[in-house]
Order: sequence, then structure tokens, then C-alpha cells
Amino acid sequence: MRVFIGLGSNLESPLEQIKTAVNDMQLMLETEFIACSSLYKSPPMGPQDQPDYINAVIELDTELAPHLLLDQLQQIEQQHGRIRKRHWGERTLDLDLLVYGDVIIHDERLTVPHPGIATRAFVLYPLAELDEQLVIPGCGKVKQLVKLCPRDGLQQVEKIGL
Repeated sequence: MRVFIGLGSNLESPLEQIKTAVNDMQLMLETEFIACSSLYKSPPMGPQDQPDYINAVIELDTELAPHLLLDQLQQIEQQHGRIRKRHWGERTLDLDLLVYGDVIIHDERLTVPHPGIATRAFVLYPLAELDEQLVIPGCGKVKQLVKLCPRDGLQQVEKIGL
């Protein structure tokens, strides 16, 4: 299944956190790494008394079922010292399952496509870099969504060449 994962970090060397997480996801079983977007810097979405974020999106092919993939992502977050202090607060690493093929999931553990995906510059711009023709179930084509989404301070930081 073709999946897209959003990455974000604003603590403990965020650039390195993202790069290390990308490497970690390349090692997941039953999963093939396809591509990684450039890295982007964005202002925090939640409380403003925290550092800016570094964000990216990666594209994978996986045979893992959605909840097993979520378990793997949460394990990688924990390896990076993820602690949930406050809603939309600072974090060493945040990994979000954005899109899982054309599947729609809404249960107590997982919502796919990710809520807010269609309005968040730090998700849409890196996603468009990977596949602007992608259709997000229930939302539309990334190419159209990105046209309607202001950058909100989003800046490309670097291409990581993966």
C-alpha cells in the first residue's frame, strides 16, 4: 500500500531528529522507502511559546496493516524520546500517518486521512513535492489543495537527498 508519513520536530536538534527518523523508517520490516521531501521550517501550530518546527513528508510502500504501521511509528517516536506534555506542544519527534492508499479510517486510535491534512502548509507543500497528483480521500487532489493553502511562514530548509 502506498502511504505518506508526516514528520515534525522542534526539540533536541530537530534537523537530526528528522533525518534519523527517516533512516529508522527505511529499516521497517515489510516496508519499502520511496522518497522524502525537502525539510521545511514552520512556526508552531499550537502554543507559540515553543521553537519553530522542522517538517517533512516521506512516501513508503508497506504491507503493514494501518494499525501495525501506527505501532511502528509510535515505537520510533519513543526511541526518539517522545513525551506528550501538552496538546500541539513541543516534541522531539512526531510521526503522523497522513494517507494510507485510498483507505479511510476513523476509530479510537487512528484517523486516516490525517485530520487537518487539507489545510496545513507544513503537510501539503512537502506532500506536493512528492506527488502533487495524489488524491487524498475525502479531500481532493494535493495540487488543488496546495493552491488554496497559504504558506503561513513555511520555508524550505534543505533537500536531504533521499
